[in-house]
Parts: sequence; structure tokens; C-alpha cells
Amino acid sequence: MRAENSATTRTSIAVTGGPSVSGTPGGPSAAPRGSGRPDPRSGTLMAALGVVAFSLTFPATAWGLEGFGPWSLVAVRSVLAAIVAGGCLLALRVPLPGRRHWAGLAVVAAGVVLGFPMLTTLALETSTTAHAAVVVGLLPLTTALFSALRVGTRPSRTFWAAASAGAAVVIAFTVQQSGGALSSADAYLFGALVICAAGYTEGGRLARVMPGWQVIGWALVLCLPLTVPVAAIALSYEPVELTAHSVTGLLWVAVGSQFLGLVVWYRGMAAIGIPKASQLQLAQPLLTLVWSVLLLGEHLTPAAPLTAAGVLVCIAVTQRARG
Repeated sequence: MRAENSATTRTSIAVTGGPSVSGTPGGPSAAPRGSGRPDPRSGTLMAALGVVAFSLTFPATAWGLEGFGPWSLVAVRSVLAAIVAGGCLLALRVPLPGRRHWAGLAVVAAGVVLGFPMLTTLALETSTTAHAAVVVGLLPLTTALFSALRVGTRPSRTFWAAASAGAAVVIAFTVQQSGGALSSADAYLFGALVICAAGYTEGGRLARVMPGWQVIGWALVLCLPLTVPVAAIALSYEPVELTAHSVTGLLWVAVGSQFLGLVVWYRGMAAIGIPKASQLQLAQPLLTLVWSVLLLGEHLTPAAPLTAAGVLVCIAVTQRARG
């Protein structure tokens, strides 16, 4: 793909010269910088930290829904995350992205800032976190598919086999957790799956030419003209009850999931590639179930250890497979 090759060849120019990079030594923008290749170990660690942050999203959303309506929760979390991201961009005097990047940032905004949070929040009004985890179970495979179509990556057959097996294991576990029945929230969940995979793929592509924290930062700021009025309207119509759970849940999904988690996630994707980073998310549903037990009091079935072992094997294979 000529467009992608052109973007890639500009990586060293875009990263090494701007004040946004030199102003944040050791920060999220340090991943693409330097003359050598990104460290795969560091990239894997960053992506794994992103997965841990994301694994808390559903339980935190459930807490947030105890005191906020779904529209209020999503709009306010986006506004708060944009304030944090915008403050960082202003403090470091980061210049506006080039015109060629705004379309990609719009896809990131639609997928991971607006679409996925809204659809999963609506689903969690009638679904347990265990059932909602089916989205995350399918997300790695879907992201790899989007990556193959958009970026032109060509993982090996071994990679696809392990990714498909991992997805099947997670799907079987989450369906078993929900009693094998499909809920009315499934339409929201599968819609969230598709739009989030598109946002992850586009964000991972952009993270090759700009620091990952700037990718999500500009996407959040781009949404402010929409999220601010929506937040004001939603708060005037939906009842709000400020409790320890609701405030903690809101703050986590805003700062932890919406900003910091995506910062390290996109940094990891830029270092080890979109397909391999996406497969680390096979562990996310299991982590979410652990948090659901600890934070929400949900019950974990004996199948969890077997599922965890199967998923870890699949992750090991995908990380070693060429792609």
C-alpha cells in the first residue's frame, strides 16, 4: 500500500524533530524515538499494561452506572479525559497534527472515544460484565482482521490458527458464564466489537508516525464539540447520585481506561505491531472476570483456570509466530 509506505518513511522525521518528543523524556512519546528499532520487550510490556487498564473498564462502568445514566457517564468520561489530554498537549506545546492525519484521528475518536464506550455502557445496563466480556474475547481476532485489510499486515497461518483458537476458547468460556443464552445487549456488544477494532487499527497505524499519547489525546480533543453539549444535556435529564462507587468508576473509565490505558496501548502497538499486540487482549476477559469477583461480587466458575491456561498458550504462540 503506497499510502502506508509513505507514512512509514516519515517516522524518523516526525518523531525526532518536534518539541513534543523532546519535551517528554521517558514519557509515552519516547517509544518511536531514536535511530534503532523499538524494543519488542518494552512494546509488549506497554501493550500488557494497556490490557490491565482495559480489564477494569467493565467493572468500573458498572460502578459508574450506580450513580450516572449511560449517556451522562459516557459523555462526562470523554470530557474529563479530553481535559487531561488537552492539558498535556498544551503544557508540552504540541503542534497540531498534519492534515493527512485528521481522517485517521476521526476514526479513532468514533471507535474508542465514542462508539465502544457508548455501546458497551448501554449493554451493561442489562448484561453482566461476564457476558459483556465476549466482546473483548472477539476483539483481538477482529483487530487482526482489520489490520490485514487496512495496514496490509500478513500474519502467518500459525498466528491465525492460534488467534482463532484463543478467540474460540474465550467465547466458549464467556457464553458458559452467561448460561448459554443470548441477551438483548448482544447487538450493542457486537457493534462495539467492530467499531473498536477499527479504532484500534487506525490508532496503531497513526502511532507509527506520532507518539501514541498524542493519537488518543487529539482524538479526545476532537470530540469535545460533541461531548460537552451531550454531557450538559444528559446531566440535565438523567438523575445523578454521587457515591464512592459511582465517582471512582467515572474517574477510572475517564483517566485510566480512556486516556492512560490507550497511551500505553498505542505505544505497545507501534512497537510490536497491531496483530501481536491485539492478541494480548485474549487475557482481558479473564482479568475482567477476576475484577468482577473482587469488585462486584460476581461468582467465578471452576472453568476459569482451564480457560486461563488455554488462553495463555494461545498468547505464547501468537507472540512467537511470524507476523
